[in-house]
Amino acid sequence: MKAGLLAVLFLGVTVTGSWAAEAQSEKRRHLGAYRDWDAFVYTYPGGQKTCHMISSPKSSQASRRNATRGDIYIMVSHRPEYGVTGEVNVVVGYPIRQGSDAVLRVDGRSRFEYFTEGSGAWAYDPSDDAKTIAAMRRGNRLVVNATSQRGTNTTDSYSLSGFTAAYNAISAACR
Repeated sequence: MKAGLLAVLFLGVTVTGSWAAEAQSEKRRHLGAYRDWDAFVYTYPGGQKTCHMISSPKSSQASRRNATRGDIYIMVSHRPEYGVTGEVNVVVGYPIRQGSDAVLRVDGRSRFEYFTEGSGAWAYDPSDDAKTIAAMRRGNRLVVNATSQRGTNTTDSYSLSGFTAAYNAISAACR
C-alpha cells in the first residue's frame, strides 16, 4: 500500500479545535495487511473504538490526459459508539461534480450508486452499505466510476483479494 495513503488513514480527518487533544491521545494499532487491504483499530481515552480497513486502486484511468488527483482509496469503517457497522467511503482524489453519483460495480454484476460530497462518496442508506459489503465479500474486483467538477470521468479498479479477512479483523476488533 502506498505510504501516503497509510498516512491519510493515520492522520484521519483534519484535526481542529478541542478534538485535537483527544485525537492526539488515541492509540492506533495496525491489525494486519490482508493481501490488498490493511486493517486498523483506534482506541480512544474513554475506551471507545473505531475500526477501519482501507485499500488503494490497482489501476486508475481518466478521460482527460494529465488529470491531477490526490489520494484515491476506499475505506470500510465500524464505529460502534455510534451504531455504525460496515460504512463504505470512497475517496476519488478530486472534487466530484455536484449532484452526480459515484457508481460502484463488483465483478460487473452488482451495481451501487453512492451520493457524493467533496471528493468522497457514501451509500444513501446503511442497507446499501450492507449490500455493497456482501457483494465485495463474494467478489474479486471493484470498479468505481465518478465525474469531476471539470467533467473528467474516472475509473478506479480495486482488488478485493483479502477483503473478507480484513473485514473479519475489524469486526472482531470492534465488537
